[in-house]
Amino acid sequence: MESQVSLEGRVAIVTGAGNGLGRAHALELARRGAAVVVNDLGGTPAGEGASQRDAERVVEEIRSAGGRAVPSFDSVASREGGLAICETALKTFGRVDAVVNNAGILRNASFSEMGEPELQGVLATHLLGTFYVSQPAFRVMCDQSYGRFVHTSSGSGLFGLRGQANYCASKAGIMGLSNAMALEGEKHGVLSNVVAPTASTRIATGMRPGDITEEDLADAARDNPADVEFPSDPEFVTPLVVYLASEQCQETQQIYSATHGRFARVFVGVTRGWYGPLNRPATPEEIAEHRDEIRDGEVHYEPRTVIDEGGQVRRWYPGNASR
Repeated sequence: MESQVSLEGRVAIVTGAGNGLGRAHALELARRGAAVVVNDLGGTPAGEGASQRDAERVVEEIRSAGGRAVPSFDSVASREGGLAICETALKTFGRVDAVVNNAGILRNASFSEMGEPELQGVLATHLLGTFYVSQPAFRVMCDQSYGRFVHTSSGSGLFGLRGQANYCASKAGIMGLSNAMALEGEKHGVLSNVVAPTASTRIATGMRPGDITEEDLADAARDNPADVEFPSDPEFVTPLVVYLASEQCQETQQIYSATHGRFARVFVGVTRGWYGPLNRPATPEEIAEHRDEIRDGEVHYEPRTVIDEGGQVRRWYPGNASR
């Protein structure tokens, strides 16, 4: 029997909620009972300009369906903007229970050509924006002993993609930020997780020609069943986001992929590796000789912290009876 995932009585902030993924998340959170702060600056996919139209339209959709929502037009890319978004929730609804960090822009360029506007703009919106919105909400959640964070990363940040060094770095940084928040928030009932979605959105259509090559597409489609059309609508990502934003979610410090209707956990692991001599540093020649053993992932471990990794190194040491 499926248990009902409800956000009745909860208050959620969704950034970048005027279109695409954010809109889908906001509508479903509201449908399941949450009061929603619909945040969107209203700019282009490249982060240019501003408009109140997108956020107001989603708020009207929610209200027309009987839900509760309020628009927010503040930019996530400043500390003042992040604080204002949180204060909108507190002043309107009295609390903050869930934050879905979804706002983003795309300014693609090859690594050798990337200038300051491409670098700083993307870092400010994705990575710093996640920090600026999360920090004031995190304080509120710790005081009330409850909270859920869902941060939007990307397969580009986890696995890489041409032409997106700025985007990749930002999305990978969000993973590290979430890990730290999860470790600090757990004792306060505040959980933090990451979603790496694949969806057809305005940002996805902003890819430069050449960022994805014909070879990439051929590799992706090589084993695709001929009679299956895999979905890419934002709504196919939203169920995971809503679950992670709800009280039913009890896991933290996790990364999940939502890709073409498939949901999976992504993890960072460390192989057992090779132990060099402890009475002297290993030589580069010894590293080369044992590279296959160093890389072999058949036996691996998923550390929660860097200290945890050091403990596992000791446990795995040959001859250690406790390993």
